[in-house]
Amino acid sequence: MIFLRSFLFFLLFVAGILLYATLIVALWPMTSLAQRRRMACSWAQYNRRLLAVICDLRETIVGLENIPPPPFVLLCKHQSAWETVTLHALFPTFVLVLKKSLLFIPFFGWALKATGQIAIDRKRELEALRILQTEGKQCFAQGVSVLIFPEGTRVPPGTVGHYNAGGVALALAAGVPIVPVAHNAGTFWRRRSFLKKPGEIQMRIGPPIATQGLGKSARKALLGQVQESIETMMQEIQPSS
Repeated sequence: MIFLRSFLFFLLFVAGILLYATLIVALWPMTSLAQRRRMACSWAQYNRRLLAVICDLRETIVGLENIPPPPFVLLCKHQSAWETVTLHALFPTFVLVLKKSLLFIPFFGWALKATGQIAIDRKRELEALRILQTEGKQCFAQGVSVLIFPEGTRVPPGTVGHYNAGGVALALAAGVPIVPVAHNAGTFWRRRSFLKKPGEIQMRIGPPIATQGLGKSARKALLGQVQESIETMMQEIQPSS
């Protein structure tokens, strides 16, 4: 049954990508960036409904009151594809920092470009940091937040990846708060897995971490504070089978 549900989800998920991406790209010349980003949020909401109805996979969120007025930097645990395809429906408008290679995927990549996501080449670190700083500040000027996965890649449940400082550096440079986010989506939708187990994903949003008025020398301490916040919340999330 889980396989059949996951297969049906896959078919409708791909159909959703084709539909929304085609719509976003086709309307690119006649719509504003904000309008195209709202379409991306609709796509994320569509994915949430598919997961809930077909896979019986929903989420419970604790800490919504901790979300400050935009803009801010979201630093989120990365365990699954779930957070990349649903979070646009759960937070105020944000852009995602992602691999530049994703832009070359037909339809999906074109829509990413049309909605102004921040694409970087991780192998070229200095250039990636420059692009992140430049485009991130442009987003903040528009009142749009930025989502970064500080561990860089998906990590299995129960493990801690290396926390990179790019998101903290961006927040420091712009003087915007950092919002730490933890979840256990990898328990139900594992990385590189086709199957989606039914259940309830638990997501926790920690208190925002202020950066305004702090200098570059605070980066290491802030990164440690972010990691401690996220990993403490991960420990507080009840294990799910």
